[in-house]
Amino acid sequence: MSEIARERLIVFTRYPEPGKTKTRLIPCLGPQGAAALQRRMTEHLLANVRRLNDIRPIALEIRYAGGSRQLMQGWLGCGLMYTPQSNGDLDRRMGSAFNDAFGSGVDAAVIIGTDIPGITAEILHQAFAALQNRDLVFGPAHDGGYYLIGMHKNSFGRALPQLFSGIPWGTADVFDISLKIAAKIGLTVALLEKLQDVDRPEDIRIWEQQTGKAANHLHTDRISVIIPTLNEAADITPTLKQAQKGDNVETIIVDGGSRDNTTEIARSYGAKVLSTWPSRAGQMNAGTAIATGKIYLFLHADTRLPDRFDVHVRRTMQQSDVAAGAFKLRIDSDVSSLRIMEQVANLRSRYLKKPYGDQALFLNAALFHSLGGFPDLPIMEDFELIRRLGKKGRIVILPQAVLTSPRRWLNIGVWRTWMINQLVILAYYLGISPEKLDRFYRRGRGGNKNS
Repeated sequence: MSEIARERLIVFTRYPEPGKTKTRLIPCLGPQGAAALQRRMTEHLLANVRRLNDIRPIALEIRYAGGSRQLMQGWLGCGLMYTPQSNGDLDRRMGSAFNDAFGSGVDAAVIIGTDIPGITAEILHQAFAALQNRDLVFGPAHDGGYYLIGMHKNSFGRALPQLFSGIPWGTADVFDISLKIAAKIGLTVALLEKLQDVDRPEDIRIWEQQTGKAANHLHTDRISVIIPTLNEAADITPTLKQAQKGDNVETIIVDGGSRDNTTEIARSYGAKVLSTWPSRAGQMNAGTAIATGKIYLFLHADTRLPDRFDVHVRRTMQQSDVAAGAFKLRIDSDVSSLRIMEQVANLRSRYLKKPYGDQALFLNAALFHSLGGFPDLPIMEDFELIRRLGKKGRIVILPQAVLTSPRRWLNIGVWRTWMINQLVILAYYLGISPEKLDRFYRRGRGGNKNS
């Protein structure tokens, strides 16, 4: 077995279905808000877990309750190990998780829940490090339970089932009783720092303090940022970082067969990653199939969103007569001819209400699907969707600007790029087939549609 698989972190969580998760918070947050908090806490934890791989290699397993493997993959991505929790009380479910881990050959396993926002990569590193010379490790919680339990394979036989037998789960005595059992059967124990969990209405302040996010964000519509990629390793990092600054935002990468490490970078930042054929329309449509947001935002891989983009998007989409929106364009270059391109693009989108794809088009998911998504065209898919959206309501161009790379202009020349674009648009209006336009566009740009 490879070194990477010798340690396993097992995350216990539940699919965030309203009314069936975080039920003790429903009187305060409502069913939707409680489920949203469960979703955000799990995602917050996994972001910290992924940073652990910068310190030590681990295998990550998601043990889930509720939902299905397909739903879990749609939520958290396809690159993880998913196992449904076994039936029975917590003792049986944890015992089964440890049994499966050690049966597969790992040396040390750690189980955590998702309702402790204070868990960091460093704490998890300390837990696995402690198991190099201790049988058990506990992370005690302020309510008398524990948020983390880890075990070395050499102690597995002695620890189970004694360690989980007769524990009054859900009481303030869980941790103390567990320590006494461990001492009685001769297990050495390491302790981590004590943390607070989020389980009752009065605990919501803990989430707010740890994350800096007020609980009222749980009532906001989720935004799914969908990014089609093809060999974007050089540009994708700042795009993802900026997108993930938004509140209640998920990022989805739909890769068209990159030969660089685009997908590895995306996963390291917690993005969901899909792979499909290299067709921008098809890639974006595929991304919506796993998106969980009520608002879709389609973003180019070399384009950075403005600060507080999420606030501006939601405020725009709250207007009942708005079909879609986009941002003002800013090109990341001081070349004077590109300043002219900016002005032309912004005048066109402002007065003609026809923004292009590099302006980060956003709209409600329901409207997107009612229109059938992006048309299956090799080129002009965003142009055609905007035409259809214009018949459904207003197209709003926000004054805040996205910042996009100048590469597609500079690769073959600013004015040549502009001329090719205008010819393609004119030909499209004249009824030339998209397939012919795509071939012309590729020849004009040296065969690289994504440049």
